[in-house]
Amino acid sequence: MYKLRNLLLVGLVLAAFTVSAQEKKEEEKEKGYQFTAIKEIPCTPVKDQYRSGTCWSFSGLGFLEAEMLRLGKPTVDLSEMFVVNHEYADKATKYVRLHGSLNFGAGGAFHDVTNAIKKYGIVPEEVYTGLNYGEEKHVHGELDRLLLENVKAVVENPNKKLTTAWHDALEGTLETYLGKLPEKFQYQGKEYTPKSFAQEFVGLNLDDYVEITSYTHHPFYSKFIIEIPDNWSWDEVYNVPLNEFDEIIDNAINSGFPVAWAADVSEKGFSTSQKGVAVIPEVDKANMTDAEITKWEKMSEKEKSEDLYKLTKPGKEKVITQEMRQIDFDNYQTTDDHGMVIVGTAKDQNGNLYYKVKNSWGDYNDYHGFFYASKPYVEYKTMSIMVHKDAIPKNIRKKLNL
Repeated sequence: MYKLRNLLLVGLVLAAFTVSAQEKKEEEKEKGYQFTAIKEIPCTPVKDQYRSGTCWSFSGLGFLEAEMLRLGKPTVDLSEMFVVNHEYADKATKYVRLHGSLNFGAGGAFHDVTNAIKKYGIVPEEVYTGLNYGEEKHVHGELDRLLLENVKAVVENPNKKLTTAWHDALEGTLETYLGKLPEKFQYQGKEYTPKSFAQEFVGLNLDDYVEITSYTHHPFYSKFIIEIPDNWSWDEVYNVPLNEFDEIIDNAINSGFPVAWAADVSEKGFSTSQKGVAVIPEVDKANMTDAEITKWEKMSEKEKSEDLYKLTKPGKEKVITQEMRQIDFDNYQTTDDHGMVIVGTAKDQNGNLYYKVKNSWGDYNDYHGFFYASKPYVEYKTMSIMVHKDAIPKNIRKKLNL
């Protein structure tokens, strides 16, 4: 009798525990964003650009490192500051030739990385860290200011004739802060030059990489110089309609290609530190009760904004159109803020699609430096992408004459 009673008690406890665990599981499902991986593309570890405006170099090289892995090449940590040094020097030359009518700062673009490697080669991070000024991480405020004042002084032309020394002086500043550029180096028991390392070890055909965007102020299926301040080299991008832009990104990821992603990260929905997501939320009145709608309509605009961007769980997002993209670009609401790498796809607990993004801010969030950008966010706030041309669907590639 006592044994039966004990068995019944144990059974009741187990049943209660099971129900409690299930309720807790359902409760957790309602909290925050829960992601399930769909596609994962191999990539190198997250790095930290720290207090430097060199995301373009970190993301551009991170993209190429992932491309090396895709092609079965060895894992390597490439030197961002080797590229930064060369591109700052080239940018200075163009700034002076244009009498200062050029954006001169730390910013850049993905093509700056491929252009630099084509022209100068590349080296591993361990050969050139760019930390020659008493810091453990990249802190470029002083360097950026010194370089800017240098070229501004040259453009003012106080001697009424440019000297033959001004560019050497600028290179001297770069060398003092970032270190002397190596002419030869040893890596894994073999001697290389930067150019031979790019050709023999990295081994990518950089002419195979193209940049793509989607705007209506230029004809579709044409190339144009994208009008952003950081495009100091005036490189061209291909232009396609938004639906085909989506198709290129999805085809690339599904086929195992990484995507270099240049985007605006100033939106309130870019909450990658706290929530690990970038989203474009929309009011979902269809799923509100009458009481909730009444409460919403009584809120001030500030209160509505605060409520909309709590981002406590996945919700409705805006439907993005070609016109919306263009309006925000024309009105400076979409700017070229940041470069990152798309390295996969995932879905949330409601089945919505997100892109997994590798950032360059170190291990700064719950996803160890990665985050998830919704499809509407990518459609709306992407400035441009870089992909291998084989990642583009054949029908679109044909339209672009690639």
